[in-house]
Amino acid sequence: MALTGIRQLSTIDTPPEDRQPVLTYVGSLDEGLALGAVRRELLREGQVFWVHNRIATIDRQAHRLRQQLPDARIVIAHGQMDEDQLEHQMIRFWERDADVLVCTTIIESGLDVPNANTLIVDRADMLGLAQLYQLRGRVGRSSERAFAYFFFPAQRAMTEEAHERLATIARHQALGSGSQIAMRDLEIRGAGNMLGAEQSGHIAAVGFDAYARILQESVRELQGQPIERQKELRIDLPVKAFVPPGWVAQEALRLELYRRISLAGDHTVLGEIRDETIDRYGALPDQVEVLFAIGSLRLTAARLGVEEVTTYRDQVRLTPVAISDASLADLPERIPGATYHGAKGTLNLVPERIFGADLVRWVEARLREAVGEMAEPGLAVAEPAAPAAS
Repeated sequence: MALTGIRQLSTIDTPPEDRQPVLTYVGSLDEGLALGAVRRELLREGQVFWVHNRIATIDRQAHRLRQQLPDARIVIAHGQMDEDQLEHQMIRFWERDADVLVCTTIIESGLDVPNANTLIVDRADMLGLAQLYQLRGRVGRSSERAFAYFFFPAQRAMTEEAHERLATIARHQALGSGSQIAMRDLEIRGAGNMLGAEQSGHIAAVGFDAYARILQESVRELQGQPIERQKELRIDLPVKAFVPPGWVAQEALRLELYRRISLAGDHTVLGEIRDETIDRYGALPDQVEVLFAIGSLRLTAARLGVEEVTTYRDQVRLTPVAISDASLADLPERIPGATYHGAKGTLNLVPERIFGADLVRWVEARLREAVGEMAEPGLAVAEPAAPAAS
């Protein structure tokens, strides 16, 4: 909701005193590695969470661990146990009367056992990213160094989403990385219906700018405020417009930049966003220059009632464009190669051999020139300052 402007977003980046990041390992199931991690934890008189999220086989897993770790006190906890029995097992573990808790994801929230600093998850590929993050949060709740092991079967193929989830939890290990993980989860699963019951969705299917606009209109409708209906505008040019992860690493900041560009109401606001972005991150990469150029073209096209900017062979077509008779009279002289079909209101342009942001700015400038305005893009881009003479 914060990304779409409904609520403000606050982050707490300062961890509790003496808190250390949880060292995280993600890899194929290695029983020797897992058992070694348990033994090391027991040697320093700590405790272990062993997450086996299948109730049908959890007793068998606990029995196997008792065979491999004969000196360890092992208890079981899962959601189908009798309430009194479950409470008894948890109290035993909390009071250090047990060394290893073999359990399901029932422990993922509301559990604080500072002495438990090793976590083993034997089928991490079956869990969601939020679950993985919450489970990792069960360890490392004291000044002791904590370890989390997320395993997946070596002989089974993982889905692409499972691979992305495990890669994300492995990549983000620093304290305070929860918001970054949440943003990545948003990208992987898609945003849900914030004004309804659905918890996941397909933000990529409509694009973030359209999603943000639709959501903003829904909020205004619920608040009883007038809604300014915008015509659909499609821009399809052979350019690449995106914020490179190598330039802005945090997903939340990239999404926020997309949102602000897409919702800019005029060229003045868009220019302020561009200046702020340069001041914050430095010189804009080519892809981001294209992104701002498209934002400027979108504002100009929407103001002039244009609904489509597309390419056909070596032409750029804009439809519909209203051009006065006076401007039509000398259109070919002012814009070489330009043609206009009055029946459909289609303006055809033949661009020079230019690419990227230059192409987008050229199209915007020619559109303004065709309708009798100044032949320049709406978003002024300052040229780099010349070096001072020595």
